[in-house]
Amino acid sequence: MHKQRTTLNCDLLLKEFHVKEVPVLDTSKLTFTGVGSRDVYNITAPFTDEGIVLLAGRVESRDSESSDVMFFAQQDNVWVPQRELPVFQLQDPFITRIGDELIMGGVETYPHPEDEGKLMWRTVLYRGNRASELHPFFTGPDGMKDIRLVQLDDGDIGIFTRPQGIKGGRGKIGFTRTATIEELTMELITEAPLLEGQFTDAEWGGVNEAQILSNGLVGVLGHIARFDERNNRHYYPMIFVLDPDTGWFSEIELIAVRSNFLPGPAKRKDLHNVVFSGGLVRNPDGTAVLYAGISDAEAHTITIPDPFIRYESSARNIEKK
Repeated sequence: MHKQRTTLNCDLLLKEFHVKEVPVLDTSKLTFTGVGSRDVYNITAPFTDEGIVLLAGRVESRDSESSDVMFFAQQDNVWVPQRELPVFQLQDPFITRIGDELIMGGVETYPHPEDEGKLMWRTVLYRGNRASELHPFFTGPDGMKDIRLVQLDDGDIGIFTRPQGIKGGRGKIGFTRTATIEELTMELITEAPLLEGQFTDAEWGGVNEAQILSNGLVGVLGHIARFDERNNRHYYPMIFVLDPDTGWFSEIELIAVRSNFLPGPAKRKDLHNVVFSGGLVRNPDGTAVLYAGISDAEAHTITIPDPFIRYESSARNIEKK
């Protein structure tokens, strides 16, 4: 008989997080140049492309939602745009590798077909052997953000989805898999089963980055979010792990809150408590660096104990509870 999963809302997760007292070992604020007065936020973790360490970031004016995704390289502790690399009219970039290819994606906005003056969104995926050769290969369903890909141990492609509306409410996470990236289809995305019991109907969440752990489990970095009674947004970085063979997944746990990061401005008053996970770099010494967008205005990092280490001692094929 399967054990009923308890859905943990933000309040319960915050209580658990504060009881654990996760130590913050280092904090930093990323500095960008070459973008004029625009902000850079909702960054990816750094990655290597043709021997150069890059990161992608959302570049946007403080009073606008019109953004570009640009690639930056670090020079003397400052991140500088790489002018020879393409610029994409997207929001919230993400990076992974499938085989020998670099996969980049982001959120494309466009006029709402039925509600004049509002925007709709969808996820667009690009592929190429290097950043300079990225070309679009898949466009996700209208209204869906946070599609993420990860290459599994057996060579299959794991796919995380985030439907909204009838299937997903304000936003819930789904998971499916396919043998090759060429088999990625709209039907596969829309029919991906949900990971049941992760979010209450009043809250929402999504996957920001997925990486394979040493035992083949998928380590998921994401966010869980809610509105408060004044309609302010609250976004919290969270993690869980998933066994792609059995479908078992662990409970969500928070790994940081806004006060763990350095002080800074917000794009709007209702966005002050927004931490948008970008990527998690795991270090050999048992620590991890979380790259995050802060308050839709800045990019920060904190160094914390690696939250995935304890899951790497778990056996594969954990029975679904």
